[in-house]
Amino acid sequence: MPLLDQRGRALHDLRVSVTDRCNLRCTYCMPREVFGPGFPFLPHDELLRYEEIARLVGIMVPLGARKIRVTGGEPLVRRDLDRLIAMLAAIDGIEDLTLTTNGVLLPQFAARLRAAGLQRVTVSLDALDDAVFQRMNGAGVPVSAVLRGIEAAAAAGLAPIKINAVVQHGVNDHLVVDLARHFRGSGHIVRFIEYMDVGNTNRWRTEEVESARDIVRRIDAVFPLEPIEPNYAGEVAERWRYRDGAGEIGVIASVSQPFCGACTRARLSPEGRLFTCLFASQGFDLRELVRRGDDDAAITAALRALWTARDDRYSELRASLDHPVEKVEMSHIGG
Repeated sequence: MPLLDQRGRALHDLRVSVTDRCNLRCTYCMPREVFGPGFPFLPHDELLRYEEIARLVGIMVPLGARKIRVTGGEPLVRRDLDRLIAMLAAIDGIEDLTLTTNGVLLPQFAARLRAAGLQRVTVSLDALDDAVFQRMNGAGVPVSAVLRGIEAAAAAGLAPIKINAVVQHGVNDHLVVDLARHFRGSGHIVRFIEYMDVGNTNRWRTEEVESARDIVRRIDAVFPLEPIEPNYAGEVAERWRYRDGAGEIGVIASVSQPFCGACTRARLSPEGRLFTCLFASQGFDLRELVRRGDDDAAITAALRALWTARDDRYSELRASLDHPVEKVEMSHIGG
């Protein structure tokens, strides 16, 4: 029987954050004025060891987790990540093993990751205009560095590649057609993401949200689109394909069209806390269970109790909230 929460949602997707560190300082995720040189990132000994991550994933797969995504921070800044990938690839029952990255380090690691068993990558790229992209990534990294990473991933066979672009009204919304044009016909899929109020540090304002509807309208006016069915139940991206057969795009509308009712995701933080919502403030400490010697049955029971009690639906409630809500940072648990 599937493991269901209070709203009948089954566990299917597990995001595993391996570090809270990143080599970029994107304004919507890790603004430099907050995550500066003195920011207290997690000490290495507080991070879950790769063996501990693999054990927890192995316990969660029989509970329904079939799609595993390795995230950060920037996961490629953690040493020997291919060793973890090999451990995860050996777990029976995982149907999709992927990684989200800013792409800068992919030329160094793409081939090793593919050899270890990684299947696909998602690469973040918010604009093709260098000036806009460098302002958004907060580290002066040029577009060419990310494009080289995408090329390296494609050469290694980490396909199909998805490109994630966070769209902010008044910042890069005028550049969405350029992104669509660049990747049309490439086999890669661009996914345009509404700017969200993740964490507490990005100074989110509703005025900066470019709706998915407006994004689709912009692209459709140049390259006609038609809707297509989701790949699986609970897929967060609304899919659109070019009418001329040149591929597809996706839009993720967490703000304007909340999809809490179909959310199948759990998130494991670098220090071993399980979060049942991207906008949660508290996570359940699994590292404590692992390091005090609990057996698999005890950890399974704890996970069952946690998921069956889950009732998260922040995005549906956002508009009715009359005060800010403290939330875990996206850079800590992945998007």
